[in-house]
Amino acid sequence: METYLASIDYWHWWILAGILLIIEVAAPSFFFLWLSIAAGITGLVLLAAPELGWEYQILLFSGLSVLSLTAFKRYQRANPVISDQPALNRRGEQYIGRTFTLAEPIKNNSGVISVDDSTWRITGTDLPSGTTVRVVGAEGAILKVEPVQA
Repeated sequence: METYLASIDYWHWWILAGILLIIEVAAPSFFFLWLSIAAGITGLVLLAAPELGWEYQILLFSGLSVLSLTAFKRYQRANPVISDQPALNRRGEQYIGRTFTLAEPIKNNSGVISVDDSTWRITGTDLPSGTTVRVVGAEGAILKVEPVQA
């Protein structure tokens, strides 16, 4: 095993970088991309210093992987992606601000309303049917409503 590791050349690292890049394309997660970059840089370092031992190559690859992943996570935290549809996969939040008329009364701070093609559980103060309410919040599959002041 040690003789095999001692025979690692720069192009081995570049092949690993290519394989990791293909994995990133197949399963996009921005994880394998940084490992691929670390493998490519390790190959460049080995091209410049071919006498570098395999132990140092593995250490360099590991360090560059951790460094690149950490740098990306810091960048991502400092520059979050701003979506033009922030509530896209949070269906309940899409209804915040909309008004509806109660078909059934709210009793014991709980009720049901029909929204588009579905039925939602609601919470709010007890109100009679026919009252217009506005959705002011969402907790999972339960919408919070308040009466609309006329």
